[in-house]
Amino acid sequence: MPLNKIKLNIAGSSYTINSMDPEEQVLAIAKTLDQDMRAVLEQSPSASVTAAAVLCAMTYLDKLDKSSKGADNMRLQIKQYLEEANKARYEAEKVKIELEKLKVDIQYLKNQRGNNE
Repeated sequence: MPLNKIKLNIAGSSYTINSMDPEEQVLAIAKTLDQDMRAVLEQSPSASVTAAAVLCAMTYLDKLDKSSKGADNMRLQIKQYLEEANKARYEAEKVKIELEKLKVDIQYLKNQRGNNE
C-alpha cells in the first residue's frame, strides 16, 4: 500500500505526515485532535500547545486503556459462554444417547411382553 502524504493543521501549526491510512481517516483524526486541543487552550488560556497536546494524549490513552480492558472483559465473557455452551452441548449429547438406549430398552420390553402373551 502506498504512503499518502497528508497536510494537517492542528492547533495553529502545520504538519505534513506520511501514512498508509486513507487520507480521509487521517484528516478526521487530525480534526478531532485539533478540536480537543483548541478546547483545552480555550479553557486554560495560559496553557501551551505542548501542555494541550499532553492533556489530549492522556485523555486518549485513558480511553484506550478503558476500551482495552472492556474488550478483554468481553473476550473473557465470550470464552466463558462458549465453554458453557460446549458443556451444555456435551450434556445434551449424553441425554440424547441415553434416550436412544431407553427407546431400545422399551422396544425390547414390548417385544418380550408380546412374546409372553
